Amino acid sequence: MATATHLAELQQQIRHRYHDLSKRLQQVAHYVLDNPNSIAFDTVAVIATHANVPPSTLIRFANAFEFSGFNEMKQLFRKNLVEETSSYTERARLLQNAQGEERELETPSDILQQFSHANTVALQELSNAVAPEQLDAAVDLLENAETIYIVAMRRAFSIASYLGYALRHLERRVVIVDGFGSMAAEQLALVGKNDVVIGASFSPYSPETVDLCEFAATKKAKQIIFTDSQVSPLAANSDACFVIKEAEVDSFRSQTATLCLAQSLAVSLAFRLSRK
Repeated sequence: MATATHLAELQQQIRHRYHDLSKRLQQVAHYVLDNPNSIAFDTVAVIATHANVPPSTLIRFANAFEFSGFNEMKQLFRKNLVEETSSYTERARLLQNAQGEERELETPSDILQQFSHANTVALQELSNAVAPEQLDAAVDLLENAETIYIVAMRRAFSIASYLGYALRHLERRVVIVDGFGSMAAEQLALVGKNDVVIGASFSPYSPETVDLCEFAATKKAKQIIFTDSQVSPLAANSDACFVIKEAEVDSFRSQTATLCLAQSLAVSLAFRLSRK
């Protein structure tokens, strides 16, 4: 395996080899894929603490991907940030400052301010993280699908509800797999290779959503996935995978960024259909 020379190449190598790594190295892989800003800016000691591994494990991880040391691997992350817009570095600084704040949430106004700030940062991160070709691919899938099945249980059900509403207004054939009456498997039973499944689940992942998306993969259906990690169990069978970092305040997670992305896909499809 050749040493990666670009961040995207390294990330692809990590995803490809993830299940062959030891448990400790998988732990590092998970952190490396989900926290590129931390890898670029933080010290090895800080990264090791956040990843909950000894610093020596970071070195072993870098060596596994043909780097002489972890600091050499870090250069790919720094180089990538330099090539991004200058405001991206500023966003990283704001994120670090926000994480260092210790504020008590005493009033509804405090909570609103915290969520507003956190969601603003999450939306800025979303617009930078999602590649244009990802959006185009997802809209292509929605446009050409015979039937669109939406699988989003528990906390993610609001995503299914919105997409079902929006896509039906675009005269798409839509089935929301809600599991009513314990009939989820039956609701998805007719899925086929000309259909698209939109799956959404975030840690801790809904077992029902994971199982249904795996079933859809056996039927050769295309999949658009909304999730929160490159190594999410939903990502493996996806044709368009959106990894979304939502705002979080005292362990209460928002859905603002995911709903923004869902709305963007629906409106993009509306404009495309109107031109035809």
